[in-house]
Amino acid sequence: MPSGRSESILSVPPMAIDTSDFKTGMAIYLDGEVYKIVEFQHVKPGKGGAFVRTKLKKIKTGQTIEKTFRAGERFDPARVEQKPMQYLYRAGDSVTCMNLEDYDQADYPIDMFGSGSKYLMEGMNVSATTIDGTVVGLEVPTFVEMKVAETDPAFKGDTVSGGTKPATLESGAVVAVPFHIGVGDVVKVDTRTDAYLERVSSA
Repeated sequence: MPSGRSESILSVPPMAIDTSDFKTGMAIYLDGEVYKIVEFQHVKPGKGGAFVRTKLKKIKTGQTIEKTFRAGERFDPARVEQKPMQYLYRAGDSVTCMNLEDYDQADYPIDMFGSGSKYLMEGMNVSATTIDGTVVGLEVPTFVEMKVAETDPAFKGDTVSGGTKPATLESGAVVAVPFHIGVGDVVKVDTRTDAYLERVSSA
């Protein structure tokens, strides 16, 4: 049926694209790695051939590079997606996560979480980055709310000084918190920067 043929065509990525197909957010293979197009600019100089200036972000590492291509250069596209998953447990250097779309469970190296691994808690919803269906990275939520498990007690006058002290959260992560924060308080933290944001509730 014509409609079935149309759906089939739409679901299959094109075999190759060229610079005229570039769009912000598109992912392409370059030197065997996958990069996302952050910015691009088509340039047509008075002399010589047209070219395209780009800023590209490497999917696996987050590294950003600037690259110039000749107009019309061709690339293989990559299908990059974010999938919801749930962190179940850790065993040594591997973690088991469940795909929340089909409930399949799989093991991954804990290194896939990078520095965010210190915030992992059983049952936490996380995000998986996939390239053409293969998981290449895992991320904890950008913001988490966790109970303070250990920290020095607050002393009178500390709140005036505006300083901070280390606090160990229930996941084991250590962050700097204001002096008035105590054991049992629930705090909100930015997992990208390990920055304390606010106290959500008191013990």
